[in-house]
Amino acid sequence: MKPISLSLSITSLLLSNYANAATLPTSSSDNVETRDFRIPTSYESAVLGRRILALTPLGNIATVFPDDSNKTSSSEKRPSNLGGSPLSLIEYIADCESEGNPTILALRISSAFKNIAAGSNVSLSLAWTPPHPPAKRIQSSSWFSSLFSSRHHHHKEPVPYSAANLPRFSLHGWIEAIPAADEKGSDIAKCFVDIHQDAKYWLPGNRIHEAHFVRLVVEHVYWVGGFGDRAYIGWIDKEEWSKVKKEEWEAVRLPGEKKGWKEWSVEDL
Repeated sequence: MKPISLSLSITSLLLSNYANAATLPTSSSDNVETRDFRIPTSYESAVLGRRILALTPLGNIATVFPDDSNKTSSSEKRPSNLGGSPLSLIEYIADCESEGNPTILALRISSAFKNIAAGSNVSLSLAWTPPHPPAKRIQSSSWFSSLFSSRHHHHKEPVPYSAANLPRFSLHGWIEAIPAADEKGSDIAKCFVDIHQDAKYWLPGNRIHEAHFVRLVVEHVYWVGGFGDRAYIGWIDKEEWSKVKKEEWEAVRLPGEKKGWKEWSVEDL
C-alpha cells in the first residue's frame, strides 16, 4: 500500500467513515467504494488516545483496597474482608503536560488516594463520548425501544450510538507528586481550573481538604479502538504514547466531533 500522511489517514478514517471497513483510507473522498482501508497502527491509535485525553475531563481511577491490617486511618469505617478488592471511581483529570501523563488533584480524604498511599497499583480508564449522534445510527432492538419509550416517553435513548464501536483505553503506571514549586508557578493549577472551574475551591492550601497535584506516570497503555476488524486493539508502547506531539493530536478528529458522522451499521457488511 502506498504510504500516506498520519493526519490525512486518521482524519479520513474518523471523519469520513470511521468504521465502515477494516483499513485506513488513502483518499479523503466520501465515496466509500473508491477507497482502500487498513487498520490503524499502534502509533496512530496513540495519537487518537492523546486527543481523547486532551478532550476528556473525567476518568475512572482504579485502585485496590489494602488488607485489613493496613487501613490508612483508624477512623475509616471500611467493611472487613475488602483487602484486594478493586475500587473504581470517577475523578477529575486534565492534560496539563506534554508527555501524556494525566494531571490529577489528589485529595487525602479520597478512598482512591488512601489506597494509593497504602501501596495500591493504579490505572486510569478513559472512553470517547461523541458530542453529536451519528447521521444514521444502529437501531436499538425492539424490546429495548419499547421498554425505554414506555418508561421515558419524553426522552430520547440514553446512548445514541454504538459505544462498543468507539475507542477507549486504560493507562497503567504510578502516581508521582508534582512539586509544590510547580503548583505555586500556577501553570498546573491554571490548566486544571480552566477545565474544572469548581476545583478552585479545593486547590492546594484550601481550608477544607488537604490537597496536592499529582501526575499518573504512564508505563503501559491498553487500547481498544472499536471493533477488532476495523480498529487496533492491543498494547501501545509507552514511548509511542509519550512522543505524540500536540500538533499531531490537534490535526485529527474523533467520531462524532462534527455533526453528520457515519456510524457502522449491519447494512454496510
